[in-house]
Amino acid sequence: MRFKNLDLNLLVALDTLIQVRNVSRAAEEMFITQSAMSNALGRLRDYFDDPLLIQVGRTMELSPLAVSLAQPLRDIIVRIEAAVVSTPSFVPAETTRSMNLIVSDYTLSTIMPSFLGLISRLAPQMQIHFKPQQNYPHLLLERGEADLLIAPTIFCSSTHPSEVLLEDELVCLVATDGPFAKTGLTKSDFQKVGQIVMQPPNGGESFAQRVCNEAGIKICAEISTYSFASLPLLIAGSARFAIVQQRLGRSFASMGAVKVVPSPIPLPRLQQSMQWHSYRTRDPALSWLREQIHKAVELGGSAAP
Repeated sequence: MRFKNLDLNLLVALDTLIQVRNVSRAAEEMFITQSAMSNALGRLRDYFDDPLLIQVGRTMELSPLAVSLAQPLRDIIVRIEAAVVSTPSFVPAETTRSMNLIVSDYTLSTIMPSFLGLISRLAPQMQIHFKPQQNYPHLLLERGEADLLIAPTIFCSSTHPSEVLLEDELVCLVATDGPFAKTGLTKSDFQKVGQIVMQPPNGGESFAQRVCNEAGIKICAEISTYSFASLPLLIAGSARFAIVQQRLGRSFASMGAVKVVPSPIPLPRLQQSMQWHSYRTRDPALSWLREQIHKAVELGGSAAP
């Protein structure tokens, strides 16, 4: 199909080339030969009268025109994908859809086990792929690289629909054989005692770090880790503590070696939301998936009010 003498199939090739900036990798992404992709790039260059991708050393850089085309072209592709993937009818027991979810470490540990239990029973052939949360996670929605985002509300975009999943208190995790297991932490302890801080692996800051910074609360961050799951092991037998969500803290405490104590300084509650691209609002599969996530939250006992 052509539009203004441009083969529209070439737009998919251009979008892929802009995303990966490599002819060989773009060919692999589109399941065509490298020569076919090179030919597509040649035709695109002729049509736009622009190099589009420029070889610089061992890498390829985008021309100014390619940079200007990147976002509107991605928007077009995402809109088309949403229209093609969405079907009027959806049968969970028969679907083989593959769904990509951006989730935080907290979400992965607390909500997703119950969610996967529901999916395994109701839609056994559906494929679920978890992707880590990163800075500006909504950009993955806009690029069509994820179907759903679950993150603190403050990290969600205001340009796409969302709904609150749950709220959770921030508490402190201490060693059961440590100095704070019986007496808890004082305000002075909270700011002077060494903390173990969870630092997201893809950069940025955790919700606890964000709220402490915004409240002007200085903490003594002696150790940082990239995973919530490592906190119990790092805190056990030590005089340090960590700020965690209550739902997660209770899960850790049930394993022994650590326990939950209240934060001596009032901290804002975590509000966790679920967000999707506005183009996908009427996708019946995505609507059903969101319903199952809400049910998983209820099974965990901390549903949003």
